[in-house]
Amino acid sequence: MYVLFFLLWIVFNGRVTTEIVLFGVVISAAIYWFSCKFMDFSPKREMEYLKKGGYLLQYLYHLIKEIILANFATMKLICNAGRVVEPVLIEFETHFKKDTSRFLLANSITLTPGTITVAVDGDKFIVHCLDKTLAEGIESSVFVKLLEKIEA
Repeated sequence: MYVLFFLLWIVFNGRVTTEIVLFGVVISAAIYWFSCKFMDFSPKREMEYLKKGGYLLQYLYHLIKEIILANFATMKLICNAGRVVEPVLIEFETHFKKDTSRFLLANSITLTPGTITVAVDGDKFIVHCLDKTLAEGIESSVFVKLLEKIEA
Protein backbone atom coordinates (compact mmCIF):
# COMPACT_ATOMS: atom_id res chain seq x y z
CA MET A 1 0.00 0.00 0.00
CA TYR A 2 2.88 2.31 0.80
CA VAL A 3 4.32 1.79 -2.68
CA LEU A 4 0.90 2.50 -4.21
CA PHE A 5 0.64 5.76 -2.26
CA PHE A 6 4.13 6.75 -3.39
CA LEU A 7 3.42 5.91 -7.05
CA LEU A 8 0.19 7.92 -6.93
CA TRP A 9 2.14 10.86 -5.50
CA ILE A 10 4.60 10.70 -8.40
CA VAL A 11 1.85 10.32 -11.02
CA PHE A 12 -0.20 13.21 -9.64
CA ASN A 13 2.87 15.48 -9.61
CA GLY A 14 3.64 14.67 -13.21
CA ARG A 15 7.42 14.88 -12.93
CA VAL A 16 10.22 13.41 -10.85
CA THR A 17 12.60 15.67 -8.96
CA THR A 18 14.53 15.15 -5.75
CA GLU A 19 12.12 17.36 -3.81
CA ILE A 20 9.04 15.57 -5.11
CA VAL A 21 10.53 12.16 -4.31
CA LEU A 22 11.52 13.21 -0.76
CA PHE A 23 8.13 14.77 -0.06
CA GLY A 24 6.48 11.70 -1.59
CA VAL A 25 8.36 9.37 0.74
CA VAL A 26 7.29 11.39 3.78
CA ILE A 27 3.68 11.98 2.69
CA SER A 28 3.22 8.33 1.67
CA ALA A 29 4.60 7.16 5.02
CA ALA A 30 2.20 9.48 6.86
CA ILE A 31 -0.82 8.27 4.89
CA TYR A 32 0.21 4.63 5.36
CA TRP A 33 0.64 5.18 9.12
CA PHE A 34 -2.78 6.86 9.27
CA SER A 35 -4.36 3.93 7.40
CA CYS A 36 -2.82 1.42 9.79
CA LYS A 37 -3.69 3.38 12.92
CA PHE A 38 -7.21 4.60 12.24
CA MET A 39 -8.63 2.51 9.39
CA ASP A 40 -7.96 -1.01 10.73
CA PHE A 41 -5.31 -1.77 8.11
CA SER A 42 -2.11 -3.68 8.73
CA PRO A 43 0.85 -5.07 6.81
CA LYS A 44 -0.40 -8.58 7.68
CA ARG A 45 -3.76 -7.82 6.07
CA GLU A 46 -1.98 -6.34 3.06
CA MET A 47 -0.05 -9.59 2.57
CA GLU A 48 -3.32 -11.56 2.74
CA TYR A 49 -4.77 -9.35 0.00
CA LEU A 50 -1.69 -9.84 -2.16
CA LYS A 51 -1.88 -13.62 -1.73
CA LYS A 52 -5.55 -13.62 -2.71
CA GLY A 53 -4.95 -11.25 -5.62
CA GLY A 54 -4.07 -14.13 -7.95
CA TYR A 55 -7.34 -15.87 -7.17
CA LEU A 56 -9.24 -12.65 -7.76
CA LEU A 57 -7.59 -12.24 -11.16
CA GLN A 58 -8.49 -15.84 -12.01
CA TYR A 59 -12.05 -15.14 -10.87
CA LEU A 60 -12.25 -12.07 -13.11
CA TYR A 61 -10.83 -14.03 -16.07
CA HIS A 62 -13.38 -16.84 -15.63
CA LEU A 63 -16.22 -14.34 -15.15
CA ILE A 64 -15.43 -12.57 -18.43
CA LYS A 65 -15.02 -15.91 -20.22
CA GLU A 66 -18.35 -17.22 -18.88
CA ILE A 67 -20.14 -13.99 -19.80
CA ILE A 68 -18.89 -14.29 -23.39
CA LEU A 69 -19.77 -17.99 -23.65
CA ALA A 70 -23.21 -17.42 -22.09
CA ASN A 71 -23.86 -14.59 -24.55
CA PHE A 72 -23.37 -16.97 -27.45
CA ALA A 73 -25.43 -19.72 -25.78
CA THR A 74 -28.27 -17.27 -25.11
CA MET A 75 -28.17 -15.92 -28.66
CA LYS A 76 -28.29 -19.49 -29.95
CA LEU A 77 -31.36 -20.21 -27.81
CA ILE A 78 -33.13 -17.06 -28.93
CA CYS A 79 -32.29 -17.29 -32.63
CA ASN A 80 -33.05 -20.99 -32.99
CA ALA A 81 -36.77 -20.97 -33.81
CA GLY A 82 -37.18 -24.77 -33.78
CA ARG A 83 -35.88 -25.29 -30.24
CA VAL A 84 -38.23 -25.19 -27.29
CA VAL A 85 -36.77 -23.17 -24.42
CA GLU A 86 -37.32 -24.76 -21.01
CA PRO A 87 -36.88 -22.18 -18.22
CA VAL A 88 -36.00 -23.65 -14.85
CA LEU A 89 -35.59 -22.49 -11.25
CA ILE A 90 -32.76 -24.24 -9.45
CA GLU A 91 -31.86 -24.28 -5.80
CA PHE A 92 -28.42 -25.03 -4.41
CA GLU A 93 -26.39 -24.45 -1.29
CA THR A 94 -22.89 -23.19 -0.74
CA HIS A 95 -20.81 -23.18 2.39
CA PHE A 96 -19.32 -19.70 2.34
CA LYS A 97 -18.22 -18.07 5.57
CA LYS A 98 -18.45 -14.47 4.39
CA ASP A 99 -21.28 -12.42 2.94
CA THR A 100 -18.83 -10.97 0.42
CA SER A 101 -18.46 -14.38 -1.24
CA ARG A 102 -22.24 -14.79 -1.43
CA PHE A 103 -22.52 -11.29 -2.88
CA LEU A 104 -19.85 -11.99 -5.53
CA LEU A 105 -21.41 -15.31 -6.53
CA ALA A 106 -24.94 -13.87 -6.74
CA ASN A 107 -23.78 -10.95 -8.87
CA SER A 108 -21.62 -13.16 -11.09
CA ILE A 109 -24.60 -15.40 -11.79
CA THR A 110 -26.78 -12.39 -12.58
CA LEU A 111 -24.12 -10.83 -14.83
CA THR A 112 -23.96 -14.02 -16.87
CA PRO A 113 -26.64 -13.85 -19.61
CA GLY A 114 -29.47 -16.33 -19.29
CA THR A 115 -29.28 -16.60 -15.49
CA ILE A 116 -30.62 -14.43 -12.69
CA THR A 117 -30.13 -14.86 -8.97
CA VAL A 118 -33.67 -14.67 -7.60
CA ALA A 119 -32.92 -15.04 -3.90
CA VAL A 120 -30.12 -15.67 -1.48
CA ASP A 121 -31.09 -16.90 1.97
CA GLY A 122 -28.03 -17.70 4.05
CA ASP A 123 -26.19 -20.35 2.06
CA LYS A 124 -29.16 -21.20 -0.16
CA PHE A 125 -29.29 -19.70 -3.67
CA ILE A 126 -32.32 -19.71 -5.96
CA VAL A 127 -31.42 -19.05 -9.59
CA HIS A 128 -33.67 -18.67 -12.64
CA CYS A 129 -32.14 -20.04 -15.83
CA LEU A 130 -33.47 -19.28 -19.30
CA ASP A 131 -32.96 -22.93 -20.25
CA LYS A 132 -32.11 -26.09 -18.36
CA THR A 133 -28.84 -26.37 -20.29
CA LEU A 134 -27.66 -23.13 -18.68
CA ALA A 135 -28.36 -24.58 -15.23
CA GLU A 136 -26.01 -27.53 -15.60
CA GLY A 137 -23.15 -27.45 -13.10
CA ILE A 138 -23.98 -24.07 -11.62
CA GLU A 139 -23.71 -25.31 -8.02
CA SER A 140 -20.17 -26.62 -8.58
CA SER A 141 -18.97 -23.96 -11.00
CA VAL A 142 -15.49 -22.49 -11.14
CA PHE A 143 -16.89 -19.41 -9.36
CA VAL A 144 -17.79 -21.44 -6.28
CA LYS A 145 -14.42 -23.19 -6.22
CA LEU A 146 -12.43 -19.97 -6.56
CA LEU A 147 -14.49 -18.19 -3.88
CA GLU A 148 -13.86 -21.10 -1.52
CA LYS A 149 -10.10 -20.78 -2.19
CA ILE A 150 -10.28 -17.02 -1.55
CA GLU A 151 -12.02 -17.59 1.77
CA ALA A 152 -9.54 -20.25 2.93
